[in-house]
Amino acid sequence: MSYFVDVIVPLSLPNIFTYSVLLEEFQQLQIGCRVIVPFGKSKYYTAIVVNKHQNPPVLYQAKNVYEIIDKTPKITLKQLELWQFVADYYLSNLGEVYSTAVPSLFILENETIVYLNIDKTVDISQLTDEEFVIYEALELQPILKIHEIQAILGKNRVYPLIEKMSEKGIVRLYEETEEKYKPKTEKYVVLPAHFQSDDALRNLIDEVARTEKQKKLLFTYFQMVPAFPKGILVKDLLEKAEVSQAVFKNLVEKGIFEISEQSVYRVQMEDAYANEYQLSTEQQTALNEIETQFREKDTVLLHGITGSGKTEIYFQLIENALKNNQQILFLVPEITLTTQLVQRLNQQFRKEVMVYHSKYSPNERYEVWMRMLEKPMESKIIIGTRSSVFLPFTDLGLVIVDEEHDTSYKQHDPAPRYHARDMAVVLAKSFKAKLLMGSATPSIESYYNCLLGKYRKVMLNKRYNDVPLPKMHLIDIKEAYKQKAMVGHFSTELIDAINQTLSEGKQVVIYQNRRGFSPVLECGTCGYVPQCTQCDVSLTYYKSQHKLKCHYCGFSMAYPKNCMVCKTVDISTKGVGTEQIEEEMLKLFPQYSIARIDQDTTKRKYALAEIIEKYKNGAIDIIVGTQMITKGLDFDNVGLVGVLNVDNSLYFPDFRAHERAFQTIVQVAGRAGRKQQGKVYLQTYNPFHNVVQQIVNYDYEQMFKEQMFDRHNFHYPPYFRLIHLQFRHVDFQRVKEASQWMVEHLKQKLQIPILGPEEPTINRIKNLYLRNVMIKVPANASLLDTKKHIQRSLQSFENISQFKSVRVVINVDFY
Repeated sequence: MSYFVDVIVPLSLPNIFTYSVLLEEFQQLQIGCRVIVPFGKSKYYTAIVVNKHQNPPVLYQAKNVYEIIDKTPKITLKQLELWQFVADYYLSNLGEVYSTAVPSLFILENETIVYLNIDKTVDISQLTDEEFVIYEALELQPILKIHEIQAILGKNRVYPLIEKMSEKGIVRLYEETEEKYKPKTEKYVVLPAHFQSDDALRNLIDEVARTEKQKKLLFTYFQMVPAFPKGILVKDLLEKAEVSQAVFKNLVEKGIFEISEQSVYRVQMEDAYANEYQLSTEQQTALNEIETQFREKDTVLLHGITGSGKTEIYFQLIENALKNNQQILFLVPEITLTTQLVQRLNQQFRKEVMVYHSKYSPNERYEVWMRMLEKPMESKIIIGTRSSVFLPFTDLGLVIVDEEHDTSYKQHDPAPRYHARDMAVVLAKSFKAKLLMGSATPSIESYYNCLLGKYRKVMLNKRYNDVPLPKMHLIDIKEAYKQKAMVGHFSTELIDAINQTLSEGKQVVIYQNRRGFSPVLECGTCGYVPQCTQCDVSLTYYKSQHKLKCHYCGFSMAYPKNCMVCKTVDISTKGVGTEQIEEEMLKLFPQYSIARIDQDTTKRKYALAEIIEKYKNGAIDIIVGTQMITKGLDFDNVGLVGVLNVDNSLYFPDFRAHERAFQTIVQVAGRAGRKQQGKVYLQTYNPFHNVVQQIVNYDYEQMFKEQMFDRHNFHYPPYFRLIHLQFRHVDFQRVKEASQWMVEHLKQKLQIPILGPEEPTINRIKNLYLRNVMIKVPANASLLDTKKHIQRSLQSFENISQFKSVRVVINVDFY
């Protein structure tokens, strides 16, 4: 009798695959375990078992599972259910979900091993020089890995040569899979048991330890032992005793000290002390209402203005969930928010907090995952970014989605292109957990769901301690330029306000949503603008690095001394980025400390945390930043926020431009005046624009009504669901024909609006030409049926020979 398992391989393939196993293996294997399986001619992959059965595959002969890795499942059944939902809803493959969902160390490294074929007699005279070098090396060393051969030959491209030697029968190849995770260990020092008696200790000090430094080290050890009965870290002992490694080594060689190595977690939370916090009347009322609404609905939207104290309400709900011995997932849109939140959560809940995000190393992410599997009672509160929805929860009771409107919850590349907020709803439902979304500027979709009755809404309209919302000041920069009242990109009114705020000992935040020094470099003589060689986009100028860079593909080039076309030196910058604003601020306010927060200054793991800590402690007076500073950061001493050009957000070619402009500006304005009323200065060319007036008046309701009216008229969410298809190919004509074929094929099947194909604003990225198709699915049409038609059309598309090389990227709910 035959036994089989179905597995997911970490590849972008539409199917699961069936492999053969022995009876003993069949009985041992559990769903969610990892196995090594052969795939293709010579590759091996780490696969996840998703089913066990006795039905052989019909279309192919099942291969044998190569190796079983796990005795117990590393993926839970709830996780597999979520993976399937993500794959179905976002029209992606299970292999893509698998690759995204798990830490990279779960997928074991595949290494090609080369060894001599001892059955083959080799005529050395027939070998090329490079083949002889490899043959000679293999006679000295039985096996070689590819990277070792690369080092021997001094070149990277060695696969064709190895394949040729394999075809000649000189060498044989096999794939070795090895575990990449390495536990972190620390060295502890202990005193051997035979030194524990009083006589032995006296002898130890008087005779064995002969030098003053050795005695000092011993006395330090005895002082520290009561506080560390399980052992003292070697590095801590040496630091406390202020002696060298050589002194310690000498005592180890004499047998006075013994060293033991213990595995430790890389992710450690520091001890902290809880701060007493009393909820205000408004907060307590909101908390009571949330708990009441949770009895009727599992999902509640907390619409609380900036500075109203939503986080404290979250903490109270977390405390209630902990009393019920439940796990809590606290989702944040950006890593920026985890820095402050972790400190506050750790103060409140100590060791029960764990963090999971992309700035963690692969080893750290692996350890968080394993701790949640093996010690769920120690992993009660998980705070993380969007990938945290895929963690192995066992008893999830509460999910909190902070800043639920934020676009960072949507993954755009690679697939699956999921939205973490929406997947949090699915995750909470699978555990029958409660879900709280919080925002000062909720997304239109979530607010609409409240009106439909899918979610319940709770309002929090007052700031903590009744602090008024920041006062908005509009500056018409069109008039300011006419009156010569501009210094660089700052109006004199804004400069005066910054000076006054700084003189009062308050801090300042300046928002400019472009990084670099300038987005465009232009020749004043011929008008030439340096473009990326691989993308149809201008290169951004970075003055500090004296380089031009592409933000899409990473291409860079040295700053040109003269025009690359007409050779004149009349080159000027157009537009402004955070780097230029920082430079202007340093000239305007030289006596103050200024820092910049954007992707370029926060690449290091702890760079952002360091800047935030300095700003919080008053070591920095002014922060210049992109949208990274808009997302929930809580600073007590910010007196003024300046937005240099509101119009940059208003006129973006996107149906959500006005909604996002409102959300971004109101959020960044909320950084001001957390303890007492602050000021916000908005520079704009159009102070009477509807959205600008809605921002000034904090009028979310009016913005919502206006946007809903437009979206109803123009068939946009939440009235229509959007599915976006993007076609990519190196040949412009090929991608044009492919996208046109798809549109015509879809129109035959679907009686719904299909827009395109159209060229996007940037129609070439990384040497690939792009064409977009938009499918609008009305609320009364079946989304499931629409997706099935799209998948059938894609299958037909892939069978057309001239379109096989055209890549189609599907993005459901791309907004």
